[in-house]
Amino acid sequence: MNKAYVIRVAFIVALGGFLMGFDASVISGVVRFIEPYFELSKIQLGWAVACLTLTATLTMFVAGPISDRIGRKKILTYAAILYAISALTSAMATEFWFFIIARMIGGIGVGISLIIAPMYIAEISPPKIRGRLVSFNQLNIVIGISAAFFSNYIILKLTNSDSLWVKTMQIDTQAWRYMLGVEFIPALFYFICLFFVPRSPRWLALKGFDDKALVIMKKTSGEEIALQEFKAIKESIKNDSNKEKAHIKELFKPAMKLVMIIGIVIAITQQITGINAVFFYAPMIFEQSGVGLDASFSQAILVGLTNLVFTIVAIWLIDKLGRKPLLMIGISGIIVSMFVIGMAFKTANYSLTTEKINKLTEVINNDKLTQFENKQFESDLEFRKEIRTVFGNELNKEQETILMTNAIDINPMLVLFGIIGFVASFACSLGPVMWVLFSELFPNRLRGLAISFAGTINSAFSFLVQLVFPWELANIGNSTTFFIYGAFALVGLVLLHKYLPETKGKSLEELEKILIKS
Repeated sequence: MNKAYVIRVAFIVALGGFLMGFDASVISGVVRFIEPYFELSKIQLGWAVACLTLTATLTMFVAGPISDRIGRKKILTYAAILYAISALTSAMATEFWFFIIARMIGGIGVGISLIIAPMYIAEISPPKIRGRLVSFNQLNIVIGISAAFFSNYIILKLTNSDSLWVKTMQIDTQAWRYMLGVEFIPALFYFICLFFVPRSPRWLALKGFDDKALVIMKKTSGEEIALQEFKAIKESIKNDSNKEKAHIKELFKPAMKLVMIIGIVIAITQQITGINAVFFYAPMIFEQSGVGLDASFSQAILVGLTNLVFTIVAIWLIDKLGRKPLLMIGISGIIVSMFVIGMAFKTANYSLTTEKINKLTEVINNDKLTQFENKQFESDLEFRKEIRTVFGNELNKEQETILMTNAIDINPMLVLFGIIGFVASFACSLGPVMWVLFSELFPNRLRGLAISFAGTINSAFSFLVQLVFPWELANIGNSTTFFIYGAFALVGLVLLHKYLPETKGKSLEELEKILIKS
């Protein structure tokens, strides 16, 4: 077995996961700038974030069948091209509709990467190291998220530079375009690197290219194991061709009731607790706690690093501690963290001192500011309502944000502690454990169909959370929004504690006997 070769190939293909994480999370730094630039409503702002998830969800339906037709390597190459196109076109957008289309193109690449990259790695990896190599993709997604936060922060810092090259390239005035456009570099790198990976041996065998498949398998697994695996692949292809295709109606038979309840509950809980609201709006949340623009971006880096560290912790613990204990501990942490954030905003108040008003007149040149002098407001909703009463439509989105963040009196470290605690709890539980459980819970014959069904529900709730989050903050307030996420987590915890059995150490056949009632 040429272990170094297999690891190199798996690492290259897993860069699709890096691009997916980067493309999905880079928008977190951009929302602050595109809201006033395109003059967006809160739902439009949510749509700017969520549109990528919508196209990714739709792409997941067709990515597998298309890869069966044209090959795993070729469709991943197309994904790299789509990432590059999306990066450049979204960075150049001057109209909102064009920006949305550009982001949706990137969503197609995300949908392909999510399904095909781990599939390819599993098909080329020797059995002994398959689990670790497939986990490269999840790890790269998390690294991509962290890289996006870090890249956004570096570009933001450049806007304060007096360097001639910064002003010549207009980074100081067009930072958000560079945040989006920088993804072109890793996308191009991925496209070039894919020329150095072979086609999937299982796909080659499926298409009748047996000699080519064997050459690759001997290179990755050694001759003896390659011959054994090749024989098993051919038998599997033959058996699959004789099997009747599974129908979605079978998922709703009485025998499947328990396993489908578990699958749907965990799919919804993973998203409805607000993870993508935090990942995709992290700087916005931190800025609303009054820490300032630079600090909000630097704290977002901490979110990415926390996600990375605790994902590694989960990979280490999942076979030691078990799936259910990790979920129970992690979801409990999510509940506590969300209530900490909610209480931080609930106990905050908003007021403008004479000193703050004098400072704000540099940005908001308006005598009406004095009407707020030494008035105190108990919530963000109350203060926002007063802003609109006093100013009407005179302020743009950026000025309203500046007014809100300067007026808030809150403990920002409590918000930071809550967000970091939430991400750590999620990363060592709902994040990775959901996909492990999906591969174990469903019966062999229906596994692919059931995972697609549950995955679609998961993506649909992800889309909804991203879409409505800015609207929630503006209309029901910061504290209520986070309390709702905590309440949903509590419901998920109760249901999973009641219905979910421990799957650690049990064979798929044993689990089928426990979960599928004949």
